[in-house]
Amino acid sequence: MTRHVNTQGGTRSRLPLAMVWELGVGLLVAALLTETVRLITAAPVTFHLGVGSIYLGMAGLLLWWWPTTHSNFGWANRITLFRGVLIAIFTGLLWVPALLARHADLVLGVTLVALLLDGLDGWVARRTATTTAFGARFDMELDAFFILMLCVAAILLDKVAPWVLAIGALRYVFVAAGSLWPWLSVGLPVSRRRKVICVWQVVTLLAILLPSISATAATGLAAVSLLSLAVSFLTDAIWLYRQSHADRV
Repeated sequence: MTRHVNTQGGTRSRLPLAMVWELGVGLLVAALLTETVRLITAAPVTFHLGVGSIYLGMAGLLLWWWPTTHSNFGWANRITLFRGVLIAIFTGLLWVPALLARHADLVLGVTLVALLLDGLDGWVARRTATTTAFGARFDMELDAFFILMLCVAAILLDKVAPWVLAIGALRYVFVAAGSLWPWLSVGLPVSRRRKVICVWQVVTLLAILLPSISATAATGLAAVSLLSLAVSFLTDAIWLYRQSHADRV
């Protein structure tokens, strides 16, 4: 769930050692949890490679986004980082599709904890007065990636046809469209509707992964999810278009 954004930004500069330390601790936690999951599932050693690649990619982006105005990582970002570790573990399991069905309870447990932590980071940020544009972006990008990986899992489990990837791809298409039409890249106001739709996507996709949900039911759920998401993006696009033309008047 996207946090409230404090628009006070900053330019990038020399990276604080505290940031490197936080990411190093996150890597250690990721390695320990990954090995635990590997022992439980008897996953191949390459499982570590998958999780490690995702985590290092995430860490690289965080280092790139880190603004000069921040000197403390903060508990809200630590919660988001831990959620990122869980999502990296889930993504690593996609490298071994057979494990998704064989260990459905474990997969659902990991993804459910990741879902429950979504929103907690924002609550902590507000309670500690540490809401930042960095934290909001970290949270938002993680949500988008999580939804895309859940779509991939639905395909690997033969629950939904590949068109379900449209659910995870819509946000990236919207961002890419902003490079062609700059008015689409203007910041949007905080929206409860957008937050609800985001949570709905994750909950629906998690439900699809349940063994008790048939392919027919999963397809129906995914179709409703895609439709609601498309309407949400269309609503935002129309609002941005009207705002861009209103500014010219």
